[in-house]
Order: sequence, then structure tokens, then C-alpha cells
Amino acid sequence: MTDRALSVVRAGALTTVQDQGRPGYAHLGVPRSGALDGPAAEMVNRLVGNPPDAAVLETTLTGCALRPRSGVTVAVGGAPCAVTVDGRPAAWGAPVRVPAGALLDVGPAVTGVRSYVGVSGGVAVEPVLGSRSTDLLSGLGPAPLTDGAVLPLGREQRLHARVDVAPQPAPPAELVLRVTAGPRDDWFTARALRDFITRVYRVSAASNRIGLRTEGPALERARTGELPSEGMVLGAVQVPPDGRPVVFLADHPTTGGYPMIAVVRAADLPAAAQAAPGTPIRFMAVRRR
Repeated sequence: MTDRALSVVRAGALTTVQDQGRPGYAHLGVPRSGALDGPAAEMVNRLVGNPPDAAVLETTLTGCALRPRSGVTVAVGGAPCAVTVDGRPAAWGAPVRVPAGALLDVGPAVTGVRSYVGVSGGVAVEPVLGSRSTDLLSGLGPAPLTDGAVLPLGREQRLHARVDVAPQPAPPAELVLRVTAGPRDDWFTARALRDFITRVYRVSAASNRIGLRTEGPALERARTGELPSEGMVLGAVQVPPDGRPVVFLADHPTTGGYPMIAVVRAADLPAAAQAAPGTPIRFMAVRRR
């Protein structure tokens, strides 16, 4: 058995393997998936000397604990959290050398939701449709981590970055999502369209990798019929029967039958991945480019 591997000591609430996803399969009903906070995942890969598309670990709120079978360089980014190696404090947002057999503990998020763990060589689970990402909706890719699981690692290819700490954006105190109206904004009343871009919503605790659910004013429909299922894209804002907008994230379904009132700019979605339950949300209308 190879010594290039990680043993999972504590899996945490939800820790998954993620890379840049599997684009190009929406026509088969397969979403892109991939790291919700793409810039954070790319940063930890850069810090440990991996290419941007190497697979990392994405934790949710409670972190995880890992034990490498050989010495590795790791970096933790995304949501700020405490990092220790065999109980001793280690750097967050910087390369850290973890000896063989030592315990790397990635603590709960202090702010934000998702921390990312990059490991030199990358997580080398078997790819599916060209990606190692876990897709919670379709079930493709490796299962979410469990205690006792063993993850193979690739070979270290380059020297890690020589930095004390890498600057990363703080999780949002208020989430501002720029949206382009349509394609089904005509299914809503004038008051609903006004409320959508002027009222404050909050992130619901029911949010997950599939979608960011909101709490706030219900949006009233101008039509009472139902749509046939149609294509859905990353960042689509769908309005289910309860009237509360849902922002589709990386594991979203590729089709849906509820009207899509708007689409969020892709550049704003990494911040949505770090918005904790209760975070205020404002939808800001922008013109089509």
C-alpha cells in the first residue's frame, strides 16, 4: 500500500473532495459541481505547489482532522479557522509541513462556512467524467468523507510557495449578489420585482451545495400556471411555491420547473459559498452585458 495517502481521523459535518468540476455534461443531466469557493481552492493549491485543478478537501462549518502516512505540505484557506499539528498551533492561509503520522486538525470555521485543505500532490481519488469532485445531487465522484477513510495522494511536483500568509477575502457580513433579470421575470408582479431588488433577505440554514435558500418576503406570481421543465444554469435564482428565492450553486439540477426570476453574476458566487446562515442578502439589478 502506498505511503502517499491521508487517513481521515475526523470527517466533520460534511467534507468532500472537490476540484474545478466536470463542465460540459449538462445535456446528460450532470451539473458541473466543483469547489463552491473556487478562488479559495485555487489559492490553497498554489500555496502547496499544486496546479489549479488539483483536488482539495472542502469542509463545512466543523472542519476535519487528517493523518498523512508520509510528510506532506498542506495549506488551509477559505473560511478562517484554527489549524493545529499534533496539538500545536499552525498557520492558516500559508504552507505548513506536516510530518508522517502527525495529526492535522482543521478546526470549526470562525467566520464563513467552507474551509479548503490543499495537500501537496493533490487528492488522487479516481476521476469520474474527468473530475474528482463529489456531486451531492447526482452521486457522482467519491462519497463524502467518513471517519477511517483513506485518501490517496498524487506525487509532489513543485516547491510550495514561500509566503508567511496569503491574503484572502473575509466571509461577507452582508452578501450583495448582482443579478440580471429573467428569463421568467414576467411571471412575477411588479411589486414582487421591486421587493426582490429592494428588500433584505437572509441566508437560510437549509442552504447546501445545491442551492442557497433564503428567508424573507415572498415573491408573488403574476401567473398561476406551471412551467414545463427547462434548463437551469449556475447562479440561477429560482422561486419555488413558497415565494422565497433559491440561488443555484455548483451541485444544482440542470433542469427545473419553477420560474427563474434572475441569474447571479458568476463572480459573486464564491462569496455566497461563505455566507453563514442569517447573513443579510441584497439582490442588486444590473444590465445584461
